[in-house]
Amino acid sequence: MSRLSRFGGTRRLPRPRTLRARLIAGLVVLLAVSCAAVGVAAVVELNGFLTRRLDQQLAQTGPTFPQSLEHGTYKPSDGDGDEHGDTRRQAAETFGARLVKGQVTSAAVVPSGENPDLGVELTASDRAALAAVPVDGTGHTVCLSHLQHYRLMAWQGRDGDVLITGLPTEPVRSAVQRLELVSVIVFGLALTATGVAGAFWVRWSLRPLSRVAATATRVSELPLASGEVALPPRAPDADPGTEVGRVAAAFNRMLGHVEDALTKRHASEERLRGFAADASHELRTPVASVRGHAELALLHPGPVPPEVTRALQRITAESARMGLMVDDLLLLARLDAGRPLERRPVDLTHLVLDAVTDARAAGPGHRWTLDLPEDPVTVPGDAHRLQQVLANLLANARLHTPVDTKVTVTLEADADAALLSVHDDGPGVPEEVQPGVFERFTRAEHRRPTGASGSGAGLGLSIVAAVAEAHGGSVKLESGPGSTTFTVRLPAG
Repeated sequence: MSRLSRFGGTRRLPRPRTLRARLIAGLVVLLAVSCAAVGVAAVVELNGFLTRRLDQQLAQTGPTFPQSLEHGTYKPSDGDGDEHGDTRRQAAETFGARLVKGQVTSAAVVPSGENPDLGVELTASDRAALAAVPVDGTGHTVCLSHLQHYRLMAWQGRDGDVLITGLPTEPVRSAVQRLELVSVIVFGLALTATGVAGAFWVRWSLRPLSRVAATATRVSELPLASGEVALPPRAPDADPGTEVGRVAAAFNRMLGHVEDALTKRHASEERLRGFAADASHELRTPVASVRGHAELALLHPGPVPPEVTRALQRITAESARMGLMVDDLLLLARLDAGRPLERRPVDLTHLVLDAVTDARAAGPGHRWTLDLPEDPVTVPGDAHRLQQVLANLLANARLHTPVDTKVTVTLEADADAALLSVHDDGPGVPEEVQPGVFERFTRAEHRRPTGASGSGAGLGLSIVAAVAEAHGGSVKLESGPGSTTFTVRLPAG
């Protein structure tokens, strides 16, 4: 395994995430590429132009200077700075060499004012490089050890020798390097100015889109699941001829459709709640009447066939179960309507003790334990409804777990809230049921032990959630094989 793979590989460069950053980065990158292309083209063209000028100068000069070496008429400077021998009026630092049968017989450089006694020291590699210069009348760049780079051109002499003339390429290199420096400075300033100006320009151009995003963020934070929803003001109108303007217009139309749909949904929910409340209220009387008549028939002193007695008993039991269901539906309808509950100090410790006592009597086969704090826990709320929450949670643990299951009721409190949890070590709530366990009429029949009794209407946990929310609290479920915990959080004040 390589070192990079062991330590997570190489780090990637950060990428711009927002549209604004991407546009600015793209603008700067494109401009940088354009500047680099222009700079490279200018440097290459200037280098080629100046090199061609050297070649033209060499072609015009010809082998004049090396011819003086051929005839032995060139004499080096005598050191007084005025006489430089027979240079044939060549430019300063002009190089000349004569080769016979591939061997350099003589070489010299025209002295300059700064170097009046510039000598020529040729190494073996320099002599080989001079011998390799082709006699084709074109310029060739050669690096001489003590003279640096020279542009050389070779001619065939009259005596079968080769005459080479050269000019230094230092002026060309100096001009090219100066152009490179100027290009870097100018293009760097241009990139900086473009980045700053582009940032302001992109920010101004995307301002309508930012407003649309801000409106969308406010809409996303609204609770749209239920209840009446007031959508925020629409995004400001922009030029419909631009892409951002069309996005803003489409977004505003979508918000209008959403608002209409939410208004219709809320009206439908209100009608449904009203119907449920009215139906539950109206059903209480006939259900109670049916149950009363059935109980009265059972009290008849005369002989009654066993089949009739059994039927009346079933009518009485089902009427009682239906009455409980109607009461639960009426309670949910009232809670949905937002009817306020009582707000009095409630001793949760006392409610837990009473509820567990009732649970022990209803489920003697279970093991009931308590974990209570030393001091009483008090919260503001409706004592009757909170007692119903406890009763439903304990009944749920009793009905949906086998005999000998351990059920632990824990009560905790801090400065902000009271936490009531009911834990059992039963088989747990199936994963497919957990997402909707607090919804109405949610049932998990395959978890019910054989012989378990109860209404089984699937309203108990929905009442727990509704009562907790009405008190400003919440309820959550954590379940797995061998462990199920319902936790109710109630605010302390």
